[in-house]
Amino acid sequence: MSERAALALASSELKQEELFPIREVSRLTGVNPVTLRAWERRYGLIQPTRTESGHRLYSQANIEAIRSILAWLERGVAVSKVGKILQRNELTQTRAAPISQAVASSEWGEWQEQLRVALHDFDQLRLEQLYGQIFSSYPLAVAFQDVLMPLWQQLKLRQHEFGRSSEWLFFDSFLRARALQRLQMARGTSEVRVVLAAIPGQCHELELLVCGLLLGDASLNLTVLAQGQPLEELTLVCEKLQPQLLVLFANHPPSNDFPKQMARLALSLECSMAIAGEVSELASEQMSGSSVACLGNDGLTLQQRMQQLLRCQLDT
Repeated sequence: MSERAALALASSELKQEELFPIREVSRLTGVNPVTLRAWERRYGLIQPTRTESGHRLYSQANIEAIRSILAWLERGVAVSKVGKILQRNELTQTRAAPISQAVASSEWGEWQEQLRVALHDFDQLRLEQLYGQIFSSYPLAVAFQDVLMPLWQQLKLRQHEFGRSSEWLFFDSFLRARALQRLQMARGTSEVRVVLAAIPGQCHELELLVCGLLLGDASLNLTVLAQGQPLEELTLVCEKLQPQLLVLFANHPPSNDFPKQMARLALSLECSMAIAGEVSELASEQMSGSSVACLGNDGLTLQQRMQQLLRCQLDT
């Protein structure tokens, strides 16, 4: 049997085990083979298995890791720093998972596949049904962070493929409407007021709304300011609303003057101030020792650190 025929046979058998050759992975992710090899050799970001003849074969987990890498690169993170971020996120998820990660990921993948079919068909009714079933099966943080938002991110990264842009816009519009509805229903009347705002140009509206859902509960009176809220006017807004805490959200890497910018804003406020989202992970070292708290990006971490900060127990 020729080498080509052997490789074809091996690939056919391995695909049944959810392993894919590098050309197929390149087609699925949009990353060329040269770059995939560089990510493996130079940075150790992905570790495919090898056939006896040395050909690389990638698992579904490898493909998801590649898409995560693309998401971070799109946000401006240097490829040399992506590995540490992925390791930290994986460790956080492992510690927080109350059930087997493998079983949970399989379940989440099945939901995502059903959602993909509904989105591909632009089937609003089916999408509504699946959305309701997901929230009846999982708590809000899991539903958004582990099922809905990863699929939203995957579709966003694949907008260059024909039809994907329309699917992503359809899904984005659907989720924004439901997130807004949930925020309105969940808003409490507590005297403990928290204001959440996005750093302009540093996230999508849906990401801001989901952060609001992860932060908010019945013990808070949470106000989410509109996307595009000018930073220079936040002092005035806080004077009117008089919150105990202002949270700024962003999912992009911090600029060089980010710590000074945050410090100036914090000095102009009469309330506490914190940052949330991926920026709080990426800027944690830069913000060390400042009066601005870093709340993180994971739902459980966000809630815990915010409550600690409101009780003046978080070391800022």
